[in-house]
Amino acid sequence: MNAPYDGDRGQGAGGAASPGGPPVPPGAGRYGSVPPDPYLQHAYDDDPYRAQDLTAQDPVDEALYDRAAHPPPPPGTYQEPAPLYQQPPPAPHAPDPRIWAQTPPPEPAGPSRHLPYGDRPATTQFVGVDDLVTRASDDRQEPDAFAHLFRDQEGSGKPPVPPQPEPAPAPAPAKGGGKVSGLLKSSAVMAAGTLVSRLTGFVRSLVITAALGAAMLGDSFTIAYTLPTMIYILTVGGGLNSVFVPQLVRAMKDDKDGGEAFANRLLTLVMVALAAIVAIAVFAAPALIHMLSPTIANDVAANSVAVTFARYCLPTIFFMGVHVVMGQILNARGKFGAMMWTPVLNNIVMIITFGLFIWVYGTSAESQMGVDTIPPEGVRLLGMGTLLGLVVQSLAMIPYLRETGFRFRPRFDWKGQGLGKTIKLAKWTVLFVLANQAGVLVVTQLSTAAGAASGQDGTGFLAYSNAQLIWGMPQAIITVSVMAALLPRISRAAHDNDPGAVRDDISQGLRNSAVAIVPVAFTFLALGLPMCTLLYASSGTEAARSMGFILMAFALGLIPYSVQYVVLRGFYAYEDTRTPFYNTVIVAAVNAAASALCYVVLPARWAVVGMAFSYGLAYAVGVGVAWHRLRNRLGGDLDGAHIVRTYARLCMAALPAALVGGAVGFGILELVGTGALGSLAALICGGLLLLGIFFVAAKKMRIEEVNGLVGMVRGRLGR
Repeated sequence: MNAPYDGDRGQGAGGAASPGGPPVPPGAGRYGSVPPDPYLQHAYDDDPYRAQDLTAQDPVDEALYDRAAHPPPPPGTYQEPAPLYQQPPPAPHAPDPRIWAQTPPPEPAGPSRHLPYGDRPATTQFVGVDDLVTRASDDRQEPDAFAHLFRDQEGSGKPPVPPQPEPAPAPAPAKGGGKVSGLLKSSAVMAAGTLVSRLTGFVRSLVITAALGAAMLGDSFTIAYTLPTMIYILTVGGGLNSVFVPQLVRAMKDDKDGGEAFANRLLTLVMVALAAIVAIAVFAAPALIHMLSPTIANDVAANSVAVTFARYCLPTIFFMGVHVVMGQILNARGKFGAMMWTPVLNNIVMIITFGLFIWVYGTSAESQMGVDTIPPEGVRLLGMGTLLGLVVQSLAMIPYLRETGFRFRPRFDWKGQGLGKTIKLAKWTVLFVLANQAGVLVVTQLSTAAGAASGQDGTGFLAYSNAQLIWGMPQAIITVSVMAALLPRISRAAHDNDPGAVRDDISQGLRNSAVAIVPVAFTFLALGLPMCTLLYASSGTEAARSMGFILMAFALGLIPYSVQYVVLRGFYAYEDTRTPFYNTVIVAAVNAAASALCYVVLPARWAVVGMAFSYGLAYAVGVGVAWHRLRNRLGGDLDGAHIVRTYARLCMAALPAALVGGAVGFGILELVGTGALGSLAALICGGLLLLGIFFVAAKKMRIEEVNGLVGMVRGRLGR
């Protein structure tokens, strides 16, 4: 009879090793020689723990893993992989909340040490019995119904990590921080600076119109004052404004000195180039005036005044460029306010200059001064004051640069320092602004010709410029401020090859700016007439009414104009300046063709009104082209449904408000008149009614961007 099996021996007759001791010879045991037991023979030969076979199955996990669906390789055929497989690093950004199942990263084919059956770690999760029992209480309820999906995806394929003790909660900061609050703070600083700058710019425009009138003398000064800006933008301005921010951000990120040497080389190069451009432009001033306006150039008195004004104004090209480069250096270092606030100094100097002119010679309505009666001393006063304003604006940037630790040291070692790539990128931006300014040149020539042909004040280029100044103020305050704070962030996301972050920032910029841009555009449409009769009453009632009609024609074009500005920032973040060039060629061609058609078809009295409408129409066409190209660049997704829905609902809320507010404003003008009192009453009553109806309608429609803005304002006021 066989001896009973002793569990302490841990072996049978086959000589299998005991888990707890050395091998025992067959037939030997605690009680002496024992014959082999046929029932226990080879019982432990297939022990996976003794054989250390990766292809074996754990009996406990047999029920949790489908062996039939994942058959192991035949015995003896398993090959140990040469490099041990390591899990890929986690993604640098959170998953896209609109896609609950992210595409898993590529995995190596075949078995590995972690998964011997060739399974994919992104789709396979092993759960042991001990984990199910001991860690079941760790599965807390998530606030988001789909949050566990993201958690499981992030942790899939990784070994379980023992729970760590929760750290003590950090004290709450005194003020809101983070990316969003930093963006809002930067946008608020820039918006405040731009608002003050634009308001003082309005005052400057009012004083210029009051001093020189809205006839030939006003057009002559406006063309001379506009000429330096056009030349600056055509030469280096476009590249400085759009191309060099990503370059400066990259230099700050990659260079050991934080990009200071690159900034010094760039500033030196720009100063040398602008000095040469100023010398050439001053010499060629008569030809430039003739190119801008043959109507003025063919009038001897008007041409003499315009050329004299231009030679005083053209040196401002140098100071424009220096100011912009300094501002972009500050923007790249996270200082956004100086570039928006320093133009206020320029406006103040010009206001004082033209105020002195009015104090000496009186207003245009009083003196009836024209191009043949303005004294040389008056031309000299206005020219020197205009130049002094830009000098003060540029010099005011120096203390801000010193505060950031930047010290300007001229550097002429341009070769091999990365500026060649920057200039190559700026080449397309120069062509971009060249195409844009070609359209402006056509409008300038046609508007001055229409004003001279109509024989009425307020139908020429000065009226067009004044209406456009009012019209562009919301875009400069809101859209430019938001995107100036977003552009460095978009540039970093593009540099990190993260199209999702670029898309989200562009969508945020479009929707946040639309909350104010859309109702303001409808406000210009409804109340453009009383707005201009109030602001430009010193130029005469008829001239002010003409400017009001031009502003109404501009109005709705503000929406595509703002959208176009935001969308093009996406291309600049990827250092793609060729696509904006082609897009601007389309916009300029449509604007020039439609303006020429208006000049030919419409009466001279209404030709400039048609040109203002053509401006917005051209940008509507450009938005369609730019949107399609940027969507393809970002992988076919630009958050279009969300953006279009926001703009459509805002327009639906603003349309009835504009109808009611405009009707009330025109009614008050008919009853009281177009004087200062009637215009002010129409503007206040119509504006308050329009804004009230808009916000009530937006709240009823539950437009989240408007509700967020109202909540933020309430929170600020509550503090």
